[in-house]
Amino acid sequence: MFLADDLPADTAERDHFLLRIMGSPDPRQVDGLGGADPLTSKVAVVSLSSREGVDVDYLFLQVFVDEPIVTDKQNCGNMLAAVGPFAIERGLVAARDGETPVTIRMVNTDQIAVATVATPGGRVTYEGDTAIDGVPGTAAPVPLAFRDTAGSTCGALLPTGNAVDRVGGVEATLIDNGMPCVILRAEDAGIHGDEGRDALDADETFKARVEAIRLAAGPLMGLGDVSDQSVPKMVLVSAPRAGGAIATRCLIPHRVHASIGVLAAVTVATACLLDGSPAAALARVPDGRRKTLDVEHPSGTTACVVELDGDGQVVGAGMVRTARKLFDGRVFA
Repeated sequence: MFLADDLPADTAERDHFLLRIMGSPDPRQVDGLGGADPLTSKVAVVSLSSREGVDVDYLFLQVFVDEPIVTDKQNCGNMLAAVGPFAIERGLVAARDGETPVTIRMVNTDQIAVATVATPGGRVTYEGDTAIDGVPGTAAPVPLAFRDTAGSTCGALLPTGNAVDRVGGVEATLIDNGMPCVILRAEDAGIHGDEGRDALDADETFKARVEAIRLAAGPLMGLGDVSDQSVPKMVLVSAPRAGGAIATRCLIPHRVHASIGVLAAVTVATACLLDGSPAAALARVPDGRRKTLDVEHPSGTTACVVELDGDGQVVGAGMVRTARKLFDGRVFA
């Protein structure tokens, strides 16, 4: 987490600095702070917002692990959970007694999210009883509410106008409700959908097949050549096995995700509501205009709350995340 004023203003200088501090390119990131995984090689840049009604701007940067690439082509909902506490601690937002809402502009897609931060006595607390599957321990809840995420990067919820397209010889939904995703049946990629992350990561034939579909989908989604981009994410869906709405295996984009990203989960949950889509055909969807869909992944489940209008269109989405302060100090490049 960085204040924008603490980073070089020049983009090339900034990216060079971030590669140095994260230890990229190196599969181990041994000479830096990155955790040798795309999930932990991430940066949030935060500043006061000049937009009326918005507290702070948040720019997400994905720092590749084994390539000298820093990209701003996507959002990150997990890093978003830490933006509110960080903004309060750095004095960008005044804390209230009890809870403090922080309105955040996600600069990557120019869209808005509201994070609610626990601030008893006007101070951020990270202690609490909320558990997130795949994360040890518990922490204070950070509810996230997303506004107008449809078409965040691609310009439309369904950039091709179709709930189903045929890409690389298989049926897929090309969709963007906060994260550009290509959603297809796991069996169409040659897997069952319950394989472990390591087994799938070791299957080069499987990953090559999925990457070929991703490269073909990129131009259809208005993203152009995506060979050096971190989007679209590839999500392979199958029938739920643990009482959830849908089971997933997600690639980000060349390694299998240990769970699933926040905005990817929201996008998958939305796809479950599209008649005729691969996800809808497999999903168990509850009744009602406000639905909680548990998206299964290798580490457990992620609960997504989706709200529909009278016409059955998605008008709101949200979920609960957590954040924990690890350390606060100086980093040297």
